[in-house]
Amino acid sequence: MITTLRTAVVALAATFWNASRVVLAALMRSPRLRAVSRDAPFRWGRAILRAARVTVEVEGIENLPQGKPAIVVANHESWFDVFALVAHLPVDYRFVGKVELAKVPLFGRAWLAAGHIAIDRGNRPRAIESLRKAGEILHREGAVVVMFPEGTRTRDGHLLPFKKGAFILAAQSQVPLVPVGISGSRAVMPKGSWRVKSGKIRLRIGEPIPTEGLGEDARDRLLREARSAIGALRTPTLKTEHD
Repeated sequence: MITTLRTAVVALAATFWNASRVVLAALMRSPRLRAVSRDAPFRWGRAILRAARVTVEVEGIENLPQGKPAIVVANHESWFDVFALVAHLPVDYRFVGKVELAKVPLFGRAWLAAGHIAIDRGNRPRAIESLRKAGEILHREGAVVVMFPEGTRTRDGHLLPFKKGAFILAAQSQVPLVPVGISGSRAVMPKGSWRVKSGKIRLRIGEPIPTEGLGEDARDRLLREARSAIGALRTPTLKTEHD
């Protein structure tokens, strides 16, 4: 319980401090908003990982395009997937996440101000509009869009069915898909539990899947390729430590 309590206290403090930085920069229309929006999640994720005594090992960082748009698709096992990614992705990124995140006090306001994208999967027209916005960000800002195609965290560690949004976006935007296999995070904090255990998370970044010249009808093939790649990139459950 010590690890869980320590992580909760640090997470609350880090969320309040870093979200406030982004919101304040947005309210002041600061020219540094983009820089603050990149720095704040980095510090937020690092603080929470340190408090939980979770180390992150990254492989294949050279597969991430630098200064070019791409769509990162990763499996989703735990909230710690997010902390690991924001603390270790060395690119300008935007997350696409469920609309409920935008409703979280202070955090949601900062999340939207930083340019991340809320998607309402229960409302098809709004979901399509969110994907259109993501496509604009890809081309206008040259950013990397991060998506969890499972749509939610797995309970048993098995890959859930993939939703098609990321693959429609990739085909429409003609930008590469970068598969990422995340291992170990479910053992740190599984879905349905608030207990945190120290341990190791491994991010394995695979080779980009090209989409140039493909039409929207290629979305199912891209989905299958990405799902197969992510499955191959995942490693057996990593060991965690108890308090």
